[in-house]
Amino acid sequence: QVQLVESGGGLVQAGGSLRLSCAASGGTFRRYTMGWFRQAPGKEREFVAAISLSVSRPFYADAVKGRFTVSRDNAKNTMYLQMNSLKPDDTAVYSCAAGGGLLPTYRLDGYEYWGQGTQVTVSS
Repeated sequence: QVQLVESGGGLVQAGGSLRLSCAASGGTFRRYTMGWFRQAPGKEREFVAAISLSVSRPFYADAVKGRFTVSRDNAKNTMYLQMNSLKPDDTAVYSCAAGGGLLPTYRLDGYEYWGQGTQVTVSS
């Protein structure tokens, strides 16, 4: 059983930056594909970014490509999401997820474990 805890959310002005962290415990972190998802009020949860076991295959939703960077430190059992050039449309609860697949996926059903989420609010 893997436990995931997100941190780093907050309130930032448009154009600003935040770095989210996802700390994992209770499992072998390096064996899991990891992903970030977000959910805005009144909207469905959507894919943001994902990274493979070996960090060689990160990929992103079109809405964040070029602005967000996903990374992981297997020695620290932690995944990160560096978010730059933030926009009001990025406002959401951001959650991390862990899955047993070999390749990162945008599909929610590709992940077995989920964190509680951290709020990101971008003001205009």
